[in-house]
Amino acid sequence: MQRRALVALLAACAFNVAFASAQEAEVETPAQLYGKLFEEVQLNRVFPDGKTFVDAVPKEPPATIVQRYEEERGKSGFDLSAFVAAHFTLPEAPSDAYRSDASGDVCSHIDALWEVLQRKPDVTEQYSSLLPLPAPYVVPGGRFREIYYWDSYFTMLGLEESGRHDLARHMVDNFASLIERFGHIPNGNRTYYVSRSQPPFFGLMVDLVAAHSADRTAVHTTFLPALAKEYAFWMEGADTLAPGEAHRRVVRLPDGTLLNRYWDDRDRPRDESYREDVETARGSNRPQPEVYRHLRAAAESGWDFSSRWLEDGNRLPTIRTTDVVPVDLNSLLYRLETVLAEAYEADRKPEKAAEIRARAELRKAAVQRHVWDDEKTIFADYLWREDRRIDAVTAAALYPLFTGIATPEQAGEVAKAVRADLLKPGGLVTTTVATGEQWDAPNGWAPLQWIAIKGLADYGETDLARTIAERFASKAVAAWRATGKLMEKYNVVDEQLVTGGGEYPTQDGFGWTNGVLRKILVLYPDAVKERDAVAGCASRAANDNRPPARQPATAQ
Repeated sequence: MQRRALVALLAACAFNVAFASAQEAEVETPAQLYGKLFEEVQLNRVFPDGKTFVDAVPKEPPATIVQRYEEERGKSGFDLSAFVAAHFTLPEAPSDAYRSDASGDVCSHIDALWEVLQRKPDVTEQYSSLLPLPAPYVVPGGRFREIYYWDSYFTMLGLEESGRHDLARHMVDNFASLIERFGHIPNGNRTYYVSRSQPPFFGLMVDLVAAHSADRTAVHTTFLPALAKEYAFWMEGADTLAPGEAHRRVVRLPDGTLLNRYWDDRDRPRDESYREDVETARGSNRPQPEVYRHLRAAAESGWDFSSRWLEDGNRLPTIRTTDVVPVDLNSLLYRLETVLAEAYEADRKPEKAAEIRARAELRKAAVQRHVWDDEKTIFADYLWREDRRIDAVTAAALYPLFTGIATPEQAGEVAKAVRADLLKPGGLVTTTVATGEQWDAPNGWAPLQWIAIKGLADYGETDLARTIAERFASKAVAAWRATGKLMEKYNVVDEQLVTGGGEYPTQDGFGWTNGVLRKILVLYPDAVKERDAVAGCASRAANDNRPPARQPATAQ
């Protein structure tokens, strides 16, 4: 009976996903709108950053511009750059007008910076790649001019501590609107991001807003439809999979259990990184659509790019993202299932809640069976086609602690591995290998620091959690003192360097660093020795009577 009920639930969700897919098909990306013109602009590097052109707004209908391009490009003296400048309004460069006072305290800087990074509700602009949002939102900063899915959860951590519950709630409202429109949350609110999502933090966002609200139950019931559609998106096709098969984001393993992978519905170069993807595929000696799919799936993971996805552990052309069942994704989907079950309970639908809780327990058992490595005592990504775990220690191993999947014994073993392999002078390093990719050593990222700090603290590894918090906060504050900026990522290995690596220059702003640092300095007010730098770091949350943080059942 239970299995029939679960299959019925997934079948009922199939219509929503099909409807969303039809809406997605109506969205045309710049590559589709401009064809040969687009290819020439991107391959000839008219702009150093491929994202510039895809964020530009045409001054005339795209078909008119394409026709004029075809008429003029063969003429003597044709200048492609001049043609683009004449027919498109380019996005504004990241503003250099804002100057922070790095002599003050960093939390006052962050609290003021929310206004700089905030965007008003969007006005629909014809032919723009921007997908308009109905409420105010916070962008990461730098080249990232739009909202980003998983970034926003970590931004919201800081918004709540800054007393900006209103803006945190607006962020969730915006994501719910995207789910209603597309059936899922795109990577970001751009047309060229619609074919993929990002790590599914929506359930955690709802929980965060609920924790800071007077009526937790009302928040969960309000966002129940969006939570259900988000879950249906990630599980689409699960009810028809045979053992050993995969469909989009779902994999049914030979033993019949279901787990998930990252995916993208398109298999061509990313619009915003067109030239880079073409060059990677050309150097792979593999079918190019296959390489493009793996690159796009890695972009959905948020870890673009990392040795996690590389067959030889070093070279990007060996990327194989869709062959990997990732530990972080499946941990987050377990958490989404538990939040969705709570929402069904709040909406007085106990049978639905029981169905989803059963799915969560099945996922938890599958993670324990396939992702936990008894010999190496670490959670590791799983190659589903080869039925083996990848032999690597990465910061993704902390996700089962963050979401409550790990046992206390497993948490203790993960803590040992963190101390031995990942703990560095500036915090937690992302992986143990240096490939030149930004999600590898020597870089440390704010979201992964928080995943580790929260997960370790929940399981009683409080000293290690504090050490990571102190080291990362000290690194970020010292860099801010020196530069006046909070960065997207940091070199946590070399104390003399700020950051580096990746397919675009280092960005400053920066949403998730602001959010995580603001949260750390509330929880660990003595994390930074320079007291003047953290003098204004008490929580300014409007609701100081919020309930305590959730503790995983396994850690009780």
